[in-house]
Amino acid sequence: MYTFFESPIQTVNHPLLTARKIHLSIKRDDLIHPQISGNKWRKLKFNLDAMKQQRKSELLTFGGAFSNHIHATATAGKLFGFKTHGIIRGPELDEANPTLNYAKQCGMSLHPVNRITYRSRHDQTYLAKLQKQFPNAYILPEGGTNAAALLGCKELAQSLPSCDVLVCPTGSGGTLAGLIEGMPEHTQLLGVAVLKQAHYLIEEIKQLSNKAMLQQNWQLLCDFHDGGYGKFSDTLWQFCQTFTKQHAIPLEPIYSGKMLYAVWQLIEQGYFSEGTRIIAVHTGGLQGLDGLKYRRLIN
Repeated sequence: MYTFFESPIQTVNHPLLTARKIHLSIKRDDLIHPQISGNKWRKLKFNLDAMKQQRKSELLTFGGAFSNHIHATATAGKLFGFKTHGIIRGPELDEANPTLNYAKQCGMSLHPVNRITYRSRHDQTYLAKLQKQFPNAYILPEGGTNAAALLGCKELAQSLPSCDVLVCPTGSGGTLAGLIEGMPEHTQLLGVAVLKQAHYLIEEIKQLSNKAMLQQNWQLLCDFHDGGYGKFSDTLWQFCQTFTKQHAIPLEPIYSGKMLYAVWQLIEQGYFSEGTRIIAVHTGGLQGLDGLKYRRLIN
């Protein structure tokens, strides 16, 4: 069993929270490990066990050029001593890209493919071809989301103290699905979609989690994407910087920053009743800040 220490929970104090009588805590999963943090570790943990059980000595997965998942998988390979392969949405590798550069330093073999080929990443024929090409590889979907990943996110849910509302950022839906599996039915779960037109994820989450299919205690909020995946406004980035300074909790504007800004707006709008205890899951991904600086999207 691969394991790291359990991350702390940090209470946030702010006049807005006091005025609205809201208790807000952050599950600091960004502190699990310096390089394999947040939901990326949660999703990898049980997949690494499955890889071992299947007697595979390599791991192959998929991601974009600035992918947190590629970064975390490459680190895991270096740390635990197995070969990793990244099928990168291309068509070419940018040698100066900080995420890909780091992955290469960790020993990951990078295989750029054009966007048409990359769209086949869920296609069984394409996956069978890859398995033939890499016979020793355990193939993990983009973002690390599969049944084994849900076990790690379920474990996270079961480690939390009682709360009224649990919130997480939502990209592929795996983290939210796993949290639904692990949380009691009286807890309200909110996923903040970080991409545009994310309503399709509702069905995907139901496919991933039986409890999501049966229970009504969860919701996907689709109006806080701030322009779409990887996009963010000056206002959101300002919120992230201010929050980081005030509470010593670093945020990036793609996942956890977007989620917390949504929570903040909902509190301001009176969405939560007085006395509500909220836990927001910081899903890590801070390595993404280097990519944003590299692209001159932030200073």
